[in-house]
Amino acid sequence: MADEAHGGGGLSFHPMDQFEVKALFGGSDIHWYTITNVTLWLALAILAVIGLLVLTTSKRDTVPGRGQSIAELMYGFVYKMVEDVTGKDGIKYFPYIMTLFMFILCANFLGLIPMSFTTTSHIAVTAILGFGVFFAVTILGFVKNGASFLGLFWVSSAPLPLRPILAIIEIISYFVRPVSHSIRLAGNMMAGHAVLKVFAGFAQVAAIAPVAIIGVMAIYGLEVLVSAIQAYVFTILTCVYLKDALHPHH
Repeated sequence: MADEAHGGGGLSFHPMDQFEVKALFGGSDIHWYTITNVTLWLALAILAVIGLLVLTTSKRDTVPGRGQSIAELMYGFVYKMVEDVTGKDGIKYFPYIMTLFMFILCANFLGLIPMSFTTTSHIAVTAILGFGVFFAVTILGFVKNGASFLGLFWVSSAPLPLRPILAIIEIISYFVRPVSHSIRLAGNMMAGHAVLKVFAGFAQVAAIAPVAIIGVMAIYGLEVLVSAIQAYVFTILTCVYLKDALHPHH
């Protein structure tokens, strides 16, 4: 929407303002110990995971209620994913992967609440998750396989002259993993919310309000789907990386 006052042509709404980190208490200065809107919504995401997976299943009813049914559905979905991708050897790492999936899913959905903050739209948050997975699977790969873990980079099925070149490509690809892993999640969440804010801003213009409102509804529905898909994509890539650490020669 254009700002027509004094002939100005600037936007009266700013789609990227919703990603600004703000201190909740004590002024505008932000330090490492400052409680911000990011801190608040990260804490709410953790509480949501605890509420869904712990509180709703504490009674373990034979006939599960709504909350327990959702928790069991999520449990079965992630368990099957881990088992199918990593095999039986990866089941012992299921708690870590389940925690990742539920945290990202809850953080994504909480970000869809009006006036909330989407923590997974910040690369600082997703980079911690992505690099956490990278270091975890790399350390696990060397602990489980020793120096033979380096066989992951040696394509033995390729012609011998091409193997050194492919090894360099594989090494570069491996170290790019945490970057792409984190940017993919943050980029998708930021882009969707920015577009949603743009349509919401245009809804203030009477001439195009009906079209803008329909656009908001459509994009909001799409964002619900994207929030779930991005949690799934991050998790299944984690399973793929875990499989490489457990079975580097496969």
